[in-house]
Amino acid sequence: MKKIAIIALLIFAVLPFAQSQELYMPRNIKAAYANGTRSLDGKPGKNYWQNHGVYQMDIKVDATTKVVSGNEQIAYSNKSPDTLKTLAIRFVNNLHKPTSPRAGAVGEDFLDAGLTISSFSVDGENYNIDAKDWGTVGNVKLKKPLIPGGKIELKIGWNYPLSKQSGREGQIDSTSFYVAYSYPRVSVYDDYNGWDRIPHTDRAEFYNDFNDYTFSVTAPKNYVVYATGDFLNPDEVLMPNIAERLKKSYTSDEVMHIANEEELKDGKVTLQNDWNTWKFSANHITDVCFGLSNHYLWDAASVVVDKKTNRRASAQAAYGVNGKDFINSVKNNLFTLAWFSNNWPGVPYPFSKMTAFQGFADMEYPMMVNDSNTGDPVFAQLVQDHEVAHTYFPFYMGINETRYAYMDEGWATTFEYLIGIAHNGKEAADKFYQNFRVKRYINDSSTEEDQPIISMSTQVSGAGYGNNSYGKASLSYLALKDMLGDDLFKVALHNYMTNWNGKHPIPWDYFNSMSSGAKTNLNWFFNNWFFTNNYIDISVDDVAPLKGKTNIKIKNNGGFAIPFDMVVSYENGNKETIHQSPAVWRANNKEITVVLTTSKAVKSIKLDGGIFMDTTPKNNIWSKK
Repeated sequence: MKKIAIIALLIFAVLPFAQSQELYMPRNIKAAYANGTRSLDGKPGKNYWQNHGVYQMDIKVDATTKVVSGNEQIAYSNKSPDTLKTLAIRFVNNLHKPTSPRAGAVGEDFLDAGLTISSFSVDGENYNIDAKDWGTVGNVKLKKPLIPGGKIELKIGWNYPLSKQSGREGQIDSTSFYVAYSYPRVSVYDDYNGWDRIPHTDRAEFYNDFNDYTFSVTAPKNYVVYATGDFLNPDEVLMPNIAERLKKSYTSDEVMHIANEEELKDGKVTLQNDWNTWKFSANHITDVCFGLSNHYLWDAASVVVDKKTNRRASAQAAYGVNGKDFINSVKNNLFTLAWFSNNWPGVPYPFSKMTAFQGFADMEYPMMVNDSNTGDPVFAQLVQDHEVAHTYFPFYMGINETRYAYMDEGWATTFEYLIGIAHNGKEAADKFYQNFRVKRYINDSSTEEDQPIISMSTQVSGAGYGNNSYGKASLSYLALKDMLGDDLFKVALHNYMTNWNGKHPIPWDYFNSMSSGAKTNLNWFFNNWFFTNNYIDISVDDVAPLKGKTNIKIKNNGGFAIPFDMVVSYENGNKETIHQSPAVWRANNKEITVVLTTSKAVKSIKLDGGIFMDTTPKNNIWSKK
């Protein structure tokens, strides 16, 4: 590769860290920094706090009536400096009520009556709560305010019907159910918005506190329950040989069939009580959920996810006999859990297990995924990888998906791409990423596509929501990876993850953590990618041969600071590829001049952004006339 110079470029690494371009902050975010709950070095501030709940729940699923009922006890601690006079209670599945706002149309089978609260008490005092007018968030006025540092005990009895039309939860078939968002919970009260009262409309996703859960699920005999958390009582609900297989799988590298079709049909999997009660626990986690079926096949194995401690994680799958995508689910997840732990993000998988359950959602939950059967094993693996990647964002990191979907979907898309290279090679991964994540966005010139990524996810509609959340955000992360290089990018990413795992980061915490971790102020880059209406469009503007050199002027018409390759063909038949990182756009994001210090005559030049697809690729090529 020839030595080149770039006119009007200040190399980012040599600039003083203190020199910065201020990023826009909404007034409430500025207040959080002023109050010391967040710090400009990227760390939680000295006054950072978050509230906490300890949940004990007994849940029952009636497979005949398709009703889920439960009793729960919540010890809720107010760590905030504020006196709370009301509680916001969130019940996502009220989305099914006919009166609830939704992002799109639904069929009649999606609709149901929603939550019924049969009892509600606070510190032993009964409240008369009628939830019939609640949407996905209801308000309870406390008779005695909850002071800073105080704790209250809630007891709630409730029930709701499982939706016949399954999406993220509901009935999969007549005897298979995915039970998620199934309990009333105290919504998040945080340092920058107070109570989270944004309704769930089935598009933007979720935001929950880190809580401790101990819960039981009572199900009819022959129904196996697969859930978030450690399985506490296998010997009390499974036949002895089935329980023994499951325990063996926790240390087995080989995929084991825990329960096969014949055993399930013959009633030889669960104990033959009329009802069995399955018990689970999980601490410092943002949610719990479970699936159950009386005919799903059950596979399991395990893999080392932390080489320092030799800690293993269980990989399990539950699927119907026709669920061909799931035959290799456990095998694939063994690779995925190890790869994510050791490569990108390079943080050991933080939970004890991961279960893939056949449903319809293609959706992530703590320690579980609910994926559809696509009939395409390559695509099925990619979807499973994407959902498992969400372990880190939003669950390990406590992301507010509702407001900032790009903080989790963008990362899951990035890890999906990177592990895709490991699975299928870079050429295949690039092609899929271009076709599935970029092409539709870059070929659509509508206003929705160019809304700033920083826009609140609830305020961006249609294609703009999907592209801001997935493709554009992922491209920003990959552009930064290219600019910093893998080693420094990983140092910065780990700084961010160390600062904020188990907490609630917002975009500015990401920006500041990455700058601190890289020991370089990156505000110019974040401003370029997150706070503008930029898009991807570069072009060769002029090629000027001079004595002993050639000046190549490249314009950035779209504005995004992207990496690209400049492929130079010479008249003597030689060809070379010169890579340009996003750093070339720091001093001037409108144009740069690349100087080739060679006397060879240039025949043609092509700008190739790879996965950074150009909206007008024709002007990326120059040929000598």
